[in-house]
Amino acid sequence: MSIKLKDDVLPAYTYAPPPPAPHRRARVARLLVLALTSYLLLRFSGLGLPWSREPVYRPANADRILAQCRALPLLPTPPANFAQRRVSDRFEPGTPPTLVVNGTIWLGEDQVVRGDLYMDGGVIRAIGYVPPALYENVAGVVVVQAEGAWITPGIVDLHSHLGVDSAPSLDGSGDTNSILGPIQPWLRSLDGLNTHDMAYGLSISGGVTSALVLPGSADNIGGQAFMIKLRPTKERSSNAMVVEPPYGLWNGTDVDPEAPVRWRHMKHACGENPSRVYDSTRMDSIWRFRQAYAAAASMRSAQDAYCSSALSGNWLDIADQAFPYDLALEALVDTLRGKVKVNVHCYEAVDFDGIVRLTNEFQFPIAAFHHAHEAYLVPDLLKKTWGGAPAIAIFATNARYKREAYRGSEFAAKILADEGIPVVMKSDHPVLNSRYLLYEAQQAYFYGLNASLAMAAVTSTSAGAAGFSHRLGHLKVGHDADVVVWDSHPLQLGATPLQVYIDGIAQLTYAPEVVVEGGLTHMALKEQPVKELQVQPAVADYAQEAEETLKYDGEPPLGAKEVYEGEVLFTNVLSVWQHGASNELQEQVFDKQDPMITGEVLVKNGNIVCTGSCAHIASSARVVDLEGGSLAPGLTSYGSSLGLVEIVAEPSTNDGRAYDLFGNLAPEVLGGKILRAVDGVQFGGKDLLIAHRSGVSTVITAPKSYGFLSGLSGAFRTGAWNKAEKGSVVQPVTALHIAIGHRGSTPSISAQVAGLRHLLSASKEGDVWWEVAHGSIPLVIEVDSADIMSTLILLKQEIEIQFGSTLKVTFAGANEAWMVAKNIADDGIGVILAPSRTYPGEWEKMRTLPGIPLTDETNISLLLAYNVTVAIGVVEEWEARNTRFDAIWAYRDAHGKISKRQALELVSYNVNKLLGLKESSLRADLVAYKGGDFFSTGAKVVGTLSAERGVTELF
Repeated sequence: MSIKLKDDVLPAYTYAPPPPAPHRRARVARLLVLALTSYLLLRFSGLGLPWSREPVYRPANADRILAQCRALPLLPTPPANFAQRRVSDRFEPGTPPTLVVNGTIWLGEDQVVRGDLYMDGGVIRAIGYVPPALYENVAGVVVVQAEGAWITPGIVDLHSHLGVDSAPSLDGSGDTNSILGPIQPWLRSLDGLNTHDMAYGLSISGGVTSALVLPGSADNIGGQAFMIKLRPTKERSSNAMVVEPPYGLWNGTDVDPEAPVRWRHMKHACGENPSRVYDSTRMDSIWRFRQAYAAAASMRSAQDAYCSSALSGNWLDIADQAFPYDLALEALVDTLRGKVKVNVHCYEAVDFDGIVRLTNEFQFPIAAFHHAHEAYLVPDLLKKTWGGAPAIAIFATNARYKREAYRGSEFAAKILADEGIPVVMKSDHPVLNSRYLLYEAQQAYFYGLNASLAMAAVTSTSAGAAGFSHRLGHLKVGHDADVVVWDSHPLQLGATPLQVYIDGIAQLTYAPEVVVEGGLTHMALKEQPVKELQVQPAVADYAQEAEETLKYDGEPPLGAKEVYEGEVLFTNVLSVWQHGASNELQEQVFDKQDPMITGEVLVKNGNIVCTGSCAHIASSARVVDLEGGSLAPGLTSYGSSLGLVEIVAEPSTNDGRAYDLFGNLAPEVLGGKILRAVDGVQFGGKDLLIAHRSGVSTVITAPKSYGFLSGLSGAFRTGAWNKAEKGSVVQPVTALHIAIGHRGSTPSISAQVAGLRHLLSASKEGDVWWEVAHGSIPLVIEVDSADIMSTLILLKQEIEIQFGSTLKVTFAGANEAWMVAKNIADDGIGVILAPSRTYPGEWEKMRTLPGIPLTDETNISLLLAYNVTVAIGVVEEWEARNTRFDAIWAYRDAHGKISKRQALELVSYNVNKLLGLKESSLRADLVAYKGGDFFSTGAKVVGTLSAERGVTELF
């Protein structure tokens, strides 16, 4: 075989078969010579002439060859009696046996038991009832009181780049993609696995215990993947993290052919990513696949022919041959033999079609299609995959970031499961922080996926898709002791581990209360389970929305179904959140026990005109039963380019980037004027309308920029259809936005600060910088480093002294704001955390305050404790829809340190205040929730009340 790689030329695969078997006459001649030689040797050796038998040729390594050939058709399987093992191959000597008492144990399928769980030797020894004889005479047993907490298998992430796309991101730390060629099955993610990735410990704190580390998607065949355990090992090597490494990883081709075969894993990709990297088309991609697999098939045929001769004893046919082998193709040959779990990055129906045809042409199975945003639209096609429908590994709500993802749906998991197709929720870490992989399962459940399937989607289903269901993803006797004890039901939003065990080793370190009694060490968990959250959360009914999604081929109408300028009467209302005269948010709760209060709210022209008992004054109102629901302020989204971007990877759908002042790129035609985001707003986009249907009524967006200066943000309504519509623009200019940090082509930090100092101190009356310096317009600074923040605090004081003014400054992003919380508070600076749950992705964000279970405080709770005005934002446009979930998470994550009012203000009043909305706009819109209040994940948005637009919209 030769592989020709030159510039952009496609790799050419050719296979040179072994020399043909000798012609029959030549073979006869060779045998005659051999016979004559044998005769002469025997004739003159005195040994006689054994005419009764024919001489046979058998090579010295025949037994080795036969064993190798017999192993070719064997499929991966665990060793015999694997489930009966008492010590894991990953056991760390010195690990104490652990007995977890009184838990609610989810076994990995639709089965729950109450009782105890015993781990010893790195494996699970008993579940439910644990016979005392198992541990009574064992030294060092640790007893943990679970107090009824939920216990699950450790989370298994089927799609991760942990260790190869490391945190913090630094030059030399990224090993996700190779761009040396589109077909590279010989590459291995393990060879780039960084053991110092800061994300390992963070992901463990979210219950993730195992992850399949895949190469990236720049190549059609990107290389081999490896399942790892996230815990640090005593050896501290990458290899020590691998679960069941394929034989040959350490000893090359010197493999015992009698050993049970272990699974291998491979990454494929189709569609936009490899096409963009190699400036090619989908047609090119499928040809590359066919070319590579044709070469592998030729190699397999040569091996089979060789082994056919060996196994039938025809050694002379292969006497001058070695076993056909090529290092570059061996992984693909194993794929054709069914020994490799193939994971395919694939989005659209056209791409599934190409890969499904490929599998049938070369007859190999697919383990999972990943991302797969259109998979729910083509279940019958998926079922035509050779070997059966693969698992579908998807995001819950992350979509629309490129054309392939535009039809992504939150109902995909439910639709696929209803078709009998295995569903896996994955992180694609660090695309999504895998610490919160369980959040993906929670969202899938909220939007219709069965509860057990949702939990299985990050445990047993993902383990099965990776070929590790014999040891991972379930709680069974003999399985690895990867166990998570949760503070609440795992599907409750914000569920957090109380303890995580990997190979039976406790991963969360703290100083627990310890009592030694009867030879046993009794240990309490750091936190107690949250009693009220131990139940499975209620969910709303989205069956109609799921049906419409299919009906409209993934693009259902997202606008309001009914719009009323007249009266709308909401009945069975539990509570109403409104701002009082002092702008403080207050909740009016209707007492169900009081017969005089019926829990009604009458709305006219988008204004509340009556609360309590209102039916008697309603003339011809549209009546909406909220079924114990609530009215709450419309939410405000900030931080992304929502409204300026429809598909971020498609320039024609975007407003574009602002000009960078430091790059001298601003054309003269601008006359030095600063850009206004409101001039480039695009209404009616998917992300805008989905956010609107999720309770976000207002968005504040700044011009998109990767440099120092963004421009002037504007506030507009998510449900509007054009700029001329009444009330569509809330406020055309809200704040001035800059960024200071290592972004794009910006110069040094000191140069950026010097530039800001000059712009403010040298400002003249009438320009924007003068208004900022005098506090007329807020200055929002995108900044993450605590050191830069402290410099900016001093600069603010300097300018205030110069002008005798008070600047309105807000730090956005603000990952390290907790480190200078007191200084921020003392100087009256606001903070918008985006994202609200921190991640040390860059050096300037490295010093995170991760919160429970790693720290007692969160960024939010600590800043609020210093009386800082805090809001939370998002980073990407699709995230705006989850703003309400972010507020609920902040409330639960604080463990009682913040109130519901404070949590609600994080995503409403505080955002508006910090970004310069006028008082009249601070409390304009309300949102109606059906089936629960704002903090109930089972509550569904059914309407928006907009006094400024003069309408009530019903969904």
